[in-house]
Formats: sequence, structure tokens, C-alpha cells
Amino acid sequence: MTEFDRDEILAFVQRDWAAVRSAKERYWAESAAARGFEDGLRASGALWLHVRAIDPEWPTAESRAEDFAHHEHLKRLIDAARDGFSGR
Repeated sequence: MTEFDRDEILAFVQRDWAAVRSAKERYWAESAAARGFEDGLRASGALWLHVRAIDPEWPTAESRAEDFAHHEHLKRLIDAARDGFSGR
């Protein structure tokens, strides 16, 4: 069984998650500006292969439906924001 270091777990849980998110957003913005969309595609492809190695049945019909619903919701939010700025 793997031994866990309590202090390391606490340090991870208590880290500055806003700073982590900000760093990730900055990285991907700089990556897209420098190299276009290819890095994002490469990363998403690697994640896809990793998840499929863990669960060959992924994505399930249920997870696809959940993902689609999330995208529909996000599109509505983006449309509402656009309409708010354009005065429609």
C-alpha cells in the first residue's frame, strides 16, 4: 500500500488554487498566441488517449449527453453576454 505524507497532502489541498488557475490560463493564452491552436489539440489528444487507456469504454452515452448539455449551457451564456454588449 502506498504511504501518504500528511504534510504534502495538506500543502496540496491548501495551495493557492486561484494562482494555479491564473497560471494555467496565462500559459494557454501565451501558447495560443505563439503557436496557434496546435498545442491545445496535441494536449487534448494526449488526454483522450490517457482516459481511453484507463477506461476503454469512455466516453459513454451518458457522459456525452452531459458534455453536450454543458456546451449548450455555455453557448447560452456566451450568447447572453454577447447580446448584453451589443444591446440586442
